[in-house]
Amino acid sequence: MFNANKPDASELPSSRQLLKSTGIAAVIASVLLVTTVLPAEYGVDPTGVGSLLGLTEMGRIKMSLAEEAKAEEAADAAVEGQVAPLTVAPLGDGAAPLAEPVPAAPAPAPAATVPSSVQPAAPAATSPRVSTAASDESVFTLAPDAGFEIKLVMKKGAKANFLWFTDGPGVNYDTHGDGAGINYHGYAKGTNTPRLEGELVAAFDGSHGWFWRNRTDADVKITLRTSGDYSDVKQYD
Repeated sequence: MFNANKPDASELPSSRQLLKSTGIAAVIASVLLVTTVLPAEYGVDPTGVGSLLGLTEMGRIKMSLAEEAKAEEAADAAVEGQVAPLTVAPLGDGAAPLAEPVPAAPAPAPAATVPSSVQPAAPAATSPRVSTAASDESVFTLAPDAGFEIKLVMKKGAKANFLWFTDGPGVNYDTHGDGAGINYHGYAKGTNTPRLEGELVAAFDGSHGWFWRNRTDADVKITLRTSGDYSDVKQYD
């Protein structure tokens, strides 16, 4: 019922032409993979073309965000059921919103043993910890993609004022603490932040401080100034 004009055999591509087209397509796909896909998706740039096109930085940012998301999920799982975070008050630009403080019930002070023949002039009371009134300044430089951590050794309820700032570019930061039986306790975190100032209140006995990550393509100098009730300053590369 239908008359179809069949193409002549000479009009059809030969096997050699098909193989040649397939090979050309494979070469083009390989070139695109190396020069665009790998830099844009994974931050891998073996040829240097991705950096010229601005794709490598995009890929690094994607990988960085993915790594930080995994770390945040692991940290949330680790601290589930532990002490509720207290407020780091007040924070500067770029800080993430913090949870409202949850008051903790004070632990009862141990009763002092007094011989029956001795009568104290006043009821015995637990002596408060004397403030160390420490004051320190730390200055360090972060290479691209490098990280650095500084923590203050503090007792529960101790307070420390802090100010940190860069020489211009913003950095990623995570304010957190750890102690006996507590691997991670988050206070605040942020990205692309050049400066932060506030008061850190220790939620428990342990180490409390900051971790910074430089996600720029150049070195970043960071200065941290602290003062308050802490006994030591620890630095971790």
